[in-house]
Parts: sequence; structure tokens; C-alpha cells
Amino acid sequence: DKYAIPRTLRSAVRQKRFKLTTDVEFERVIRSCADREQTWISEDIIDCYCELHRMGYAHSVESWSGGELAGGLYGVAIGGAFFGESMFHQIKDASKVAMVGLISQLRRGGFALLDTQWLTEHLARMGGKEIFRSEYIVRLKQALEQKCAFVSSGQTEIEIDSGLFSCHRER
Repeated sequence: DKYAIPRTLRSAVRQKRFKLTTDVEFERVIRSCADREQTWISEDIIDCYCELHRMGYAHSVESWSGGELAGGLYGVAIGGAFFGESMFHQIKDASKVAMVGLISQLRRGGFALLDTQWLTEHLARMGGKEIFRSEYIVRLKQALEQKCAFVSSGQTEIEIDSGLFSCHRER
């Protein structure tokens, strides 16, 4: 709820430098996330997440520039919780704009929890915060009891929620 588009990212979003889609290139996104020197994303992991995607649990958000995949992220949606797994970019700001699209998608779907696993500097600037395990367990339990849909039937494009421009993070 405390998410806001960082000032440095607003122009990329407002200018619509990237087209955002969801679940169009899931396997390409996960393989692009794995394409680095050190990664935990093995072929077995890719196979498992692709199966979760076919089952409707794993989702991707893709950022496109000039018809090319420029960045993206993927994760797993269960109930009202989304568990972000990894992200990548080929062009500056592509993964950050994908994160803005993810937040819009989660808000639209009524999700209560976005688990990012690690609080990076990048995620902290976007309003992410660490919480105590006890608080996480309570939030997770509540989120898992919700019935949320990550995508609408037939949806492939993501529109950024204009309300994200007016939100303010806690400092």
C-alpha cells in the first residue's frame, strides 16, 4: 500500500516508453532471469515454474520496447499473495517499469501481499520494507485466505494505475 513510483521512474512510465504485457512470454522471462553468471534458476526450476504457469499459478510481467522484450519479472500468485521470484532488464528501467505494472495488476486484483524475498535498494526506493517474521505470518495467512485473480480472462496488456502517481511512501 505504500508503493509509489519513484520520481526518477515517473517519466519512463508517463511517456509509455515500454508496453507492458502479462503471461505472453513466461518461459522467455524466466530464462532471461537465469541468464547471468550466478543463478539459482536451473533447468529443473524452469520446468517446475513453467508447469506452475500452465496451471495458472506462475505469472510474468513483460516490458517491451520496439517490439523486443526489454525486461520483466515473474512470480507465483496464491490467494491474495504474490511471491516475486526474479527480474531482468536489457534496457534501463525496463524491469522497474515491469514492477510498476505488477503493482498495478496486484492492486486491480485485490492482492494483499507482495513478497519480494530480499529488500534491495531498488525495492526500498519503490516503497518496499522489511517486516518481522511474526507480522509476515499474520499477513500471509490473511492473504492466502483471499480469492484473487492475477489476470482477467483473456487479458494480456497491463495499464498502469494512475493512482500510483499520487501515492506517497512512508519515510
